[in-house]
Amino acid sequence: MIDPQDASRVAALLRDAVRAEVLPRFRNLAPGAIRTKSGPLDLVTDADESAERVIREGLARLFPGCLVVGEEGVAEDPAVLERLVEDGLAFVVDPVDGTSNFAAGVPLFGCMAAAIVKGEVVGGWIFEPFADDCAIALAGQGAWMQTPAGAKRALQVAPPRPVGQMVGAISWGYLTEPLRSTVGANMPKLAAGLGYRCSAHEYRLVASGGAHLLLYNKMMPWDHAPGVIIHREAGGFSARFDGAPYSPRVHTGGLIAAPDEASWTEARAALLG
Repeated sequence: MIDPQDASRVAALLRDAVRAEVLPRFRNLAPGAIRTKSGPLDLVTDADESAERVIREGLARLFPGCLVVGEEGVAEDPAVLERLVEDGLAFVVDPVDGTSNFAAGVPLFGCMAAAIVKGEVVGGWIFEPFADDCAIALAGQGAWMQTPAGAKRALQVAPPRPVGQMVGAISWGYLTEPLRSTVGANMPKLAAGLGYRCSAHEYRLVASGGAHLLLYNKMMPWDHAPGVIIHREAGGFSARFDGAPYSPRVHTGGLIAAPDEASWTEARAALLG
């Protein structure tokens, strides 16, 4: 249902929305343009809302009749999220992933989207505005980085490594006890850790071989559906904490991403105990 031409059109849409609605507001947010949603760490800005509206309208033009589930739309009406169980083509959208960084003037954020058909992720996009390129994947067709001019570079995860040689982004903030303390105590088993406050950048990093491991607990589909398919099509393996496959319909159970299934199993044992 999504072909490479469609993939390029979606990438162009994300780029245009970010350049029109997000970048002009970067380090230039008006008073009152930053607000909280579920808590003090859950922010939304005028840029998030404006970009999501532009992307929703653009996807409706490109794919008439598609369902668009955006992070900000769900914040206003949580029932929209339940529509992902419907048949037909759906998109999940995170217009500004890394809103805390964006609001703080840190140039570490991205724009994410994924295409979903009958609960299966069939396409993923992560646009990075300062590099001005988009990580793209289509199910069964690989993952690549694409410039606005159409130049492509294949993405490939890092070779497998023992846990003690892995570099990983471990998002422990949303873990609950006792798992939070367990993971925190086990993090020194890794060679190094990082935390970008931005899953867009973290998924791009592991899909391109710059790091090995990701661990998340909060599982909203706009944060993970794009990255999971890009990571998978770049050769990686991911699954929920219990080993079940990732599904955008399931919003609990955590996620670990690693270069392959064997290193996933080793990392899970090392970090979750």
